[in-house]
Amino acid sequence: MSAITIRPEQAGDETAIRDLTETAFRDMSFADGNEHELVDALRRDGDLFLSLVAEDTARIVGHVALSPVAISDGSKGWYGLGPISVSPDLQRQGIGFRLMKRAIADMRAMDAKGIVLLGAPDYYARFGFEQDEQLRYPGPPAEYFQRLVLSGDPPSGIVSYAPAFG
Repeated sequence: MSAITIRPEQAGDETAIRDLTETAFRDMSFADGNEHELVDALRRDGDLFLSLVAEDTARIVGHVALSPVAISDGSKGWYGLGPISVSPDLQRQGIGFRLMKRAIADMRAMDAKGIVLLGAPDYYARFGFEQDEQLRYPGPPAEYFQRLVLSGDPPSGIVSYAPAFG
C-alpha cells in the first residue's frame, strides 16, 4: 500500500466518494444499500458538515461523513458520524482508524460538543465511544448507538439525524 493522505473533500471528489461508498457497503449484511445515496443527499441538503477522504497516489480509498443531529433535550453542537467507507481491498490496514482519528480531531477543533454513531461497540470503543442509556436512537439495538463527548456534559434524550437519513 502506498502512502495515504487524509484531506477534506474537494469539488470533483463526489463521483469517487459515491463509487467508493457503494462498493464498500455492497456486501455488508447490515447495510441498507443506499449509503452512497445518503452521502449525496447530505451534500445536496447542506447537511454534510465534515467530509474527509483518504487517498493514495492514484485514488480515493476512504471516506467519512459527519452531519448535524438534533437531540430532544435541545443540546447543540452534536453530530452524527457515518457512513465511513474504506475500499474493500484495503480494509484492515488502518485507513478507517486514521479517518476516525482525524474526524474526531477536526470536530474537536471546530468546537463540536460531541459525536454519535451506529456501529460495532468493540470497534468504536477504542476511540472513546460508549453506549449511554440517557441518549437514545429508536430502532436499532441500543448497544450499537454510541456517543463521544468532546466537551461539556453528555446530553440526554432522543437523537434525530439529518433528513437524508429518512
